[in-house]
Amino acid sequence: MNARRLRASLKGWGGVAAMAVVCALAVVFALLLPATQSRGNDAEDLAAPGTARGDQVRAAEDCPDPEKQSLSPSSGDQDGKTVQKIKKRGYLVVGVDQNSYRFGYRDPNSESDNAELEGFDIDLAQEIADKIVGDKPNNVRFRAIPTDQRIKAIQGEKVDMVVRTMTINCKRLEQVAFSSPYFETGQQVLAPKKSDITGLDKSLADKRICTAKGSTALEAVKAARTAGTLPASADFEDRTVPNQLDCLVRLQLGEADAVVTDGALAASQAAQDPTVGLKGKPFTDEFYGVAMKKGADDLVRRVNQILVDYRKDGWQTSYDRWLAESLGESSGPPPVQYK
Repeated sequence: MNARRLRASLKGWGGVAAMAVVCALAVVFALLLPATQSRGNDAEDLAAPGTARGDQVRAAEDCPDPEKQSLSPSSGDQDGKTVQKIKKRGYLVVGVDQNSYRFGYRDPNSESDNAELEGFDIDLAQEIADKIVGDKPNNVRFRAIPTDQRIKAIQGEKVDMVVRTMTINCKRLEQVAFSSPYFETGQQVLAPKKSDITGLDKSLADKRICTAKGSTALEAVKAARTAGTLPASADFEDRTVPNQLDCLVRLQLGEADAVVTDGALAASQAAQDPTVGLKGKPFTDEFYGVAMKKGADDLVRRVNQILVDYRKDGWQTSYDRWLAESLGESSGPPPVQYK
């Protein structure tokens, strides 16, 4: 796997979030473009719309295992119009996060505006670009996208794909296509270590819970309220934020008592701030996938072939580099089953 780091210039994709984390992680909503390239007419450069609806779409009631609904892999000799257009353009456009520590984030030690993007998701995005476009300079353009804008960015063709700790689920399969899963996690509660919160249980009574808009965490909290697992007095309706890391800020400022998010992200945030920790066990099973436009079946199949190879050579190296310290040893990537 090509482990080089990319330089990216940061331009506005939203407002600047007021933020001070322990590692001085910068939080902005930005467009990320390689420093040696101008933006150009990206509206015309992005991947072509799918000409067919594709067979990724699954109704929620007919989708018991969403992580098993992706298309079978195909090699480069079977590339269709979507992949060919990316190759002709000469670079891949990928929606990422830039404030999820160890998944997709700016180098917290950098004092330059041209800060390095790094992390587990960034490694994967770079690998996909290397295999589709070729291992050459400036073969990928990153765009930092808030949690609640991921699907809109794909549907609006602002990006070719999103590699951003995005859980595969039935509702999203109705809106975008997904690759096979590349990471497994589950929802957990993050709270100050000194608090009396013990997990998603009665200890959250009268507590303020923060989640990100458009996240599976918010859906999980709503489901827990409906099931009676979450006390009725827990307040989460007015505690949603555009980006998940904003919840950590609220926790640090005393504006929230707990955060619900993917356990992998929660562990990384606990690594950022030693005053917070995971509370209780994961209460869902979730799988991250690369999200793409519906109908772009050739791109989905190509990414799935890249993932086949990446699981054998690259995945574990990236995990050990970025995630092993906070998540511990891994048994490897999740098993894969296609439609």
